[in-house]
Amino acid sequence: MRVATWTMAVATIVSTGCAFQRTKEHMTMDTTRQDYADLWEFDNPAGSGTRFKTELARVAPDSEAALQLTTQIARTHSLRRQFAEAHALLDTIEAKLPTSTPKIRVRYALERGRTFNSAGDKARAKALFLSAWEEANATGLDYYAIDAAHMMAFVTPPAEQHAWNERALALTERTPDQRAKSWLVSLYNNIGWTYHDERDYQAALAMFGKALAAAEAQGKPMPIRIARWTVARCLRSLGRYDEALRGQIALRDAPKLDGANDGYVYEEIGENLVALNRGGEAQPNFAQAYALLKDDKTMQANEAARLERMRVLGGVR
Repeated sequence: MRVATWTMAVATIVSTGCAFQRTKEHMTMDTTRQDYADLWEFDNPAGSGTRFKTELARVAPDSEAALQLTTQIARTHSLRRQFAEAHALLDTIEAKLPTSTPKIRVRYALERGRTFNSAGDKARAKALFLSAWEEANATGLDYYAIDAAHMMAFVTPPAEQHAWNERALALTERTPDQRAKSWLVSLYNNIGWTYHDERDYQAALAMFGKALAAAEAQGKPMPIRIARWTVARCLRSLGRYDEALRGQIALRDAPKLDGANDGYVYEEIGENLVALNRGGEAQPNFAQAYALLKDDKTMQANEAARLERMRVLGGVR
């Protein structure tokens, strides 16, 4: 099962099916210097929101900077499942879209789409992600076009997911925008999960291995930890429980990768121990996983049965 809360990505290049054509003047590199990505801390949306609001107070009202920041404040609400608050902020931007820049229109569509998707409305999310993909692809906003394509893979049937991930991957490989190339880890990860959902675990493992190599090349601890977890998770699906267990224990004990307080790691340690008929050893790991994950709103909304399994196997009353 895809673990979307962790991240919150090949060789075949497919047709984009784009409604717009890229003209020569649109084939420019968007450096995304003013997209405020450095203010994000995705596992702390409230703190990120505070930083965005502080920056918003410094810029001119209704400027491109102000509108961009407002889309990101909306996203901090969406991540906390505060959908009404997110939509209210996006409503203020919608009225300004006819006179806005392509970047504002694209960022608005992405965040409105993410808000609908998180609330379970995939049909409305899909229309918005497709709109974002078409405009970003047409205007040379490669980073956002890749974002839109990778989101399309979350709202389309399995048969279409590979095509969207491959579109995103092809653009990532050919773009001159170096920041856009940072999508490689997520794209390999997403392609891997699509294979995993199809129970093609060997193909999934190959993609997860590519994600790990890309993460290690970038040298950022969080993506490396997620990629190592995902490889080990796939090994469990392949029935290679001893290897999977060793991988998760290594994450638990790796201080530089911040695995000590990760509920997903403890859950996987427990699952592998159960598979190895070591249920007594598994129990405290499930109990720790439950303690760390039981208050997660996304888990509560989408993974209630999984949380209950942790509670029961952990002996938590």
